[in-house]
Amino acid sequence: MRKLLPFIGNQHGGGRSALTCRYRCGDACFHEVPNTSDNEYVGDVIARAYSRRSMLRSAAVVTVATAAGSAITLGGDGSSASAVPSADAQAAAKGAAGSDGARGLRFKPVAPNTADQVSIPEGYEQNVVIRWGEPIVKGAPGFNPDKQTAAAQAGQFGYNNDFLSLLPYGDDYERRQLLVANHEYTDENLMFKGYDPANPTREQVEIAWAAHGLSVVVVQEDHRSGKLTAVTRHQLNRRLTATSEFKLTGPAAGSALLKTSVDSTGTKVLGTLNNCAGGTTPWGTTLHGEENFNQYFGNAGAVTDPTEAARLKRYGVTAGATERKWERFDKRFDCVQEPNESHRFGWVVELDPYDPNSVPRKRTALGRFKHEAAQPRLTEDGRPVVYMGDDERFDYFYKFVSSKQMKKGDSRAAKQHNLTLLDEGTLYVAKLTGDSPAAEIDGTGKLPSDGQFDGSGVWIKLATGNVSHVEGMAAEEVYVFTRQAADKVGATKMDRPEDVEPSPRTGRVYIALTNNTDRGKPGKEGATEPNPRNQNKHGQILELAENFDDPAGDGFAWRLFLVAGDPNDPATFFAGFPKDKVSPISCPDNVAFDPHGNLWIATDGNQLGSHDGLFGVATAGERRGELKQFLTVPRGAETCGPLIQDRRVLVSVQHPGEIDGASVEKPQSVWPDGPGKIVRPAVVSVWRKDGKNIGV
Repeated sequence: MRKLLPFIGNQHGGGRSALTCRYRCGDACFHEVPNTSDNEYVGDVIARAYSRRSMLRSAAVVTVATAAGSAITLGGDGSSASAVPSADAQAAAKGAAGSDGARGLRFKPVAPNTADQVSIPEGYEQNVVIRWGEPIVKGAPGFNPDKQTAAAQAGQFGYNNDFLSLLPYGDDYERRQLLVANHEYTDENLMFKGYDPANPTREQVEIAWAAHGLSVVVVQEDHRSGKLTAVTRHQLNRRLTATSEFKLTGPAAGSALLKTSVDSTGTKVLGTLNNCAGGTTPWGTTLHGEENFNQYFGNAGAVTDPTEAARLKRYGVTAGATERKWERFDKRFDCVQEPNESHRFGWVVELDPYDPNSVPRKRTALGRFKHEAAQPRLTEDGRPVVYMGDDERFDYFYKFVSSKQMKKGDSRAAKQHNLTLLDEGTLYVAKLTGDSPAAEIDGTGKLPSDGQFDGSGVWIKLATGNVSHVEGMAAEEVYVFTRQAADKVGATKMDRPEDVEPSPRTGRVYIALTNNTDRGKPGKEGATEPNPRNQNKHGQILELAENFDDPAGDGFAWRLFLVAGDPNDPATFFAGFPKDKVSPISCPDNVAFDPHGNLWIATDGNQLGSHDGLFGVATAGERRGELKQFLTVPRGAETCGPLIQDRRVLVSVQHPGEIDGASVEKPQSVWPDGPGKIVRPAVVSVWRKDGKNIGV
C-alpha cells in the first residue's frame, strides 16, 4: 500500500482549512443543503454504473440507446466509433504504461508532497508572472501592504487569482499576449495586520472591494525560454472591481426582480463578486462565472415575505451577518434594505479585453446560480453552446444554445454582432439516467446483465427568450431563479459540478464533480448500492457525448471517466488504465485541454494528505486514463485556472498560507517571496529548460 502523507493542520473535516471555507464560500458545505427537492440524485446513477466499472477495460464500444430511439457510440478508448481499438487494447495499454507517456504528458510525474513551494517536473523551470498588489494600471503605486489604500488596490492586480485566459496581442516578433484573470475572493486575515473580523474598518472593506473582480494585463514572452512577465501600466491593462459598472443584458434585463432603489432600470449593476472559473470565446471575449456570491449578502433571515425568503434560502444567502460585514458599509449587501440586490449576482459575465472602455455584460440568458465556469463550443452552423456547472452539493449542470450564428472576422460589425450571441437562445438543464434495471442492482457489485458502465440523458428546456418552458414560472423567474426552475423539471442532482469543458478535438464534454460528503448521510440522498463512494470525499469526472456530436441536441450519452482517490483504493477508476501507473488525485475542480487533446485537472481540497496540484490525463488512445501529476502548490494553496499552451503551463496559486490560525503576523507559508514578506496569491508560468514544447 502507498503510505499516505499526514494531514496538515486543522483541515476542517477535509482538505480545506476552516479559514478557506469561511472566506471562499461562506462555509457552504457546513450549512443546510439548499436543494430540498426530491429529484433523483446522480449519486444513485453513478453508484449503479460504478459497480460495472471494470467492463470498460474490455469493452471496445459502449452503445447507448437514447429515449428517442437514436444511438451514439462511445469508443472504449475514448475515440470515435470508427476508430475502435481491438480486443487487445487493454493489454496494449498495460504493456505501454512504463514508457514515456502520451504525447503532451511525457514528463516525470511530481510526487505527492507538502513542500511550501510550486514543485515542478525535472527539466522544467518556473517564474511568478504577477502577484497580488503589483501595479498594472497607469498611475497605480507599487505594492506596500503597510500603506495599502482602496485607490491603490483598484489599479493593482487583485487578490486570489483564479481563471486565466491568454489572448493573442501584437505581432509574432513582439511575443506579447493579453492575460485575463479572475479574482475570486479576499481573505482579510492574510491581507491586513491586526485584522479584527468582528469589526472591520471602512478602509479595509473598500480595499477588499477593490481586490475583487477581474484583471487584464499585457504579458511579455522571453524569446529564448517562454518565460512570461507582466507589462505594467500598459494602455490595455485594466482592473474591474466590486464597484465597477456592469450591464445586465438578455431576456431578464429590466425585470422588476432586478431593480433596486438606486437602479430603477434593472440593468446597471455595480461590481462582480466571487469570480471563479470561466471560459474563452471563439470571438475573442472572456467569460467569468460568479460563484459563491450568496455569502456577501446578509440578514436574509429577517426577510418576512415568504416567497422571497424561500428564494434566498434556495440560493444559500446568509441568514444573519456576513463574514466580512459589508452590509454595515453599503446597504446593497443587506437583504432587508435591498431585497433584489443579490439577484444581480450569480451570472456569467462577458468581458471584451481588447476594449478598455467597454462595459462588461452579465448575461441573464445563461441563468443565475453559483456559476463555476462557462466554456463555449460551436455547432456546425456556428452557434455557440455554453456548458455550465452549479457548484453546490446536489445541484445541477446546464447548457445554453444560442439562436444566433457567430460572424467571422474582426470587423466592427462582426464584433458588435458577436457581443449579442449570448443574449438569445435556449437554456437547458441535464437529467441523467442509468441504463440497468433497478432489480439488477443488488448491492453486491455484481455486473448487471448488459455488462455496461454508462447511461443516457436528456437536456430539459427551461426557457427560450421570453418564453418559459417551466410550468408556473414566468421566463424572467426562470432566469433569475434558475435553481427553482431546474427543481421543478426534475433535473438530476450532482456532486458539486464545477468546471465543465468540451474537448476541442472530440466534442466530448468533461464535468468535474469535486466531492459531496453529504451523500448518503441520514436524511440525504444516497447511493442505491453499497459502494465505497458514499459520503464522497474525492470526487469524479464524468464524460458526456452529445447525440450525433450535435451540441444543440436534446440527448446525450454519459459515463464516468475518472473516479478519484488513491489508486490503491478499490473504489477508484482511471478509465480502465492500470492503476499502478497513475498518480493519486483528489477533488477535481478546474479542467482544461492541451493542444494534444489531453485533459488537465486542477484540484481543490485534496484529501489524500498532500498538497493540491495539476494533473494531465490522456482522454483517447491506448493510454486513455494515464494520469500524471505535473505540479503541486504551496502550503494552504489551491491550484486554479490551468492554461496549457505548446510551450508553457500557467496556473493560479490561490490562497497560499490559508491555514487555520494564519494571519499576517503569523504566516503559515512564505511563498512566493520568502521569510519576512507577506504571503501573496500569484500567477505562475512553467516551461521546459530546453525551450521545447511541454510534454513532448
